[in-house]
Amino acid sequence: MAQLKLKQVRSANGASARQRDTLRSLRLGRIGRESTMEDTPQLRGMLKVVDHLVVVEDGEAS
Repeated sequence: MAQLKLKQVRSANGASARQRDTLRSLRLGRIGRESTMEDTPQLRGMLKVVDHLVVVEDGEAS
């Protein structure tokens, strides 16, 4: 499957507990932290919850 590169670009301050938990599940949690994960429907659902806090790139390009 394709890989997605995730990077947190905004703070979780003021975010709901659900959004903070989702960031932890994505192996994020601090501004500037990055992780690479497989593109799955479950991942897309998690990204929808925190789309205003993270940037998503194609992980295979790097």
